[in-house]
Amino acid sequence: MFTIGDFARHGRVSVRMLRHYDATGLLRPAHVAPATGYRYYTAAQLGRLNRIIALKDLGLTLHQVQQILDEKVTTEELRAMLRLRRAELEAAMAAAAARLVQVEARLRSIESEGHMPTNDVVIKKLPAVRVAELTATAASYGPEDISPVIGPLYEELFRRLDAAGVTPDGPGVAYYEDSPEGDGRITVHAAVQVAALLQDSDPLQDGAFRVLDLPPVDTAATIVHRGSMDTVLPTAQSLALWIDENGYESAGYPREINLECPENRDDWVTELQAPVTKP
Repeated sequence: MFTIGDFARHGRVSVRMLRHYDATGLLRPAHVAPATGYRYYTAAQLGRLNRIIALKDLGLTLHQVQQILDEKVTTEELRAMLRLRRAELEAAMAAAAARLVQVEARLRSIESEGHMPTNDVVIKKLPAVRVAELTATAASYGPEDISPVIGPLYEELFRRLDAAGVTPDGPGVAYYEDSPEGDGRITVHAAVQVAALLQDSDPLQDGAFRVLDLPPVDTAATIVHRGSMDTVLPTAQSLALWIDENGYESAGYPREINLECPENRDDWVTELQAPVTKP
């Protein structure tokens, strides 16, 4: 038998943790000396300790761990618990990866301050365009809030268009407005160009999509962004710098025209179209 100190060293855990497991009934000592109260463990108990640590590392609570080890949870229930935990970890990893991309974009923007290339900005007039769209609300205009909203919105829009037998007639057009509530949130419009023969409509009662005409824009400052929209910040700020340096004023959020959207998001080509005016 091992003393609690020896068992803790072999199990690579703290004595305090072993005492907690004893108090909760999760891992009781093999023997407790009546006279001294000293706890003693056997080598065979290392197996249960290893399972406790492994299940804890999966994010399970001590109550769940005890139910599993005491066979109060069926094999199928255990599989479901582990699948759920796997999904949670995958979502956390995806969120962390997206956050890393945004941090890198912000860093590149900071590093390029004062020497952002603005020679690729083109002033043009935007014609009216008929689109089918779905809308939703994002917490802010930041990529970390826009991306989780607009991606699923486009997936749902294309699913509904396909179900309605409607084929897009041009590129996707994402545009944004301040929420009517004035609470800092953003109304996200995920739209795609459709044939002019489709009539303007309100969303159908079954939640299909809305068809409308985006009005023409007399003057827009445009720039092409290459790469994922999670990395758009330096391009957007380069456009803003050009607008300011050339005596224009911004007249709203830029539209995003999806010129090329291959499977690899790093190969996307998107034109930012910022409406501007001359003061």
